[in-house]
Amino acid sequence: MKIKFLADPGHGWAKVKRALLIELGIEKEISAFSYQLGEWVYLEEDCDLSLFLKTINEKGVKVEFSDHFARTQSKVRSYQSFRSITAQQVKP
Repeated sequence: MKIKFLADPGHGWAKVKRALLIELGIEKEISAFSYQLGEWVYLEEDCDLSLFLKTINEKGVKVEFSDHFARTQSKVRSYQSFRSITAQQVKP
């Protein structure tokens, strides 16, 4: 599986489809330090990406990254903070 990894001078994110997180059963465990835009989730490189990699590796799937580095602040930082679909459906 090929995954795009985007980074700026301060942090990095892996771009994966939300449906994959749901399929893996980890969508509710992703933190608000990750971002979302449409069907895509940008997993922050520390805890959330580590959780994803651990889970997908347990399924026997090999991951290959394509790296994309920005010299200035990444546009990923302007996306909405991640919320699981379940959390989005719950009204306060």
